[in-house]
Amino acid sequence: MQTHKEKATIVTLKEGKLFTTANMVFMALFAAITCILAPLSIPIGPVPVSLTNLVLYISVYVLGWKRGTITYLVYLLIGLVGLPVFSGMTGGVGKLAGPTGGYLIGFIFTVLICGIFVERGGGIWYLSFLGMILGTAVAYALETAWFCISSGTALLPALELCVFPFLIGDFIKMALALAAGPVISARLKKAVR
Repeated sequence: MQTHKEKATIVTLKEGKLFTTANMVFMALFAAITCILAPLSIPIGPVPVSLTNLVLYISVYVLGWKRGTITYLVYLLIGLVGLPVFSGMTGGVGKLAGPTGGYLIGFIFTVLICGIFVERGGGIWYLSFLGMILGTAVAYALETAWFCISSGTALLPALELCVFPFLIGDFIKMALALAAGPVISARLKKAVR
């Protein structure tokens, strides 16, 4: 039986040490969720619609920016070794080197930027939303540049393929994360205590 003093020293999510048993379990859980949901995509051209960024938006509410970024890097490494966890049930270095590889790299910055705003924003929804917009904008910029270089496409056609079709869907994902993220985080933290 734990005493009151021992309960106070238990490190839960977003507090204290980076790697505790509870934190590693939740990091593994979100890496697994990403591996399951990211391959589910709708091909609408060279860049498919996927749920990867929705998982990332929600993960930073639970994990914070440090653990969220590490979790996404674990997912990325799982895909790079060849497991089919990227959009369209693909994997391997070839996917990273392909025309949509910029998203895979850009999402590192998405989770990092979004996570910092969510974690340090004190629960203020518009700061979290701003972080999601900025993080997504960085991913869009990297993907567009990557797509232009890898496919030889000019900037405007690349924007028409890599950014414009996804704006409305990404804003819907942001709204879902703003609504669900704090609730999921609070319930998971309560379960850990």
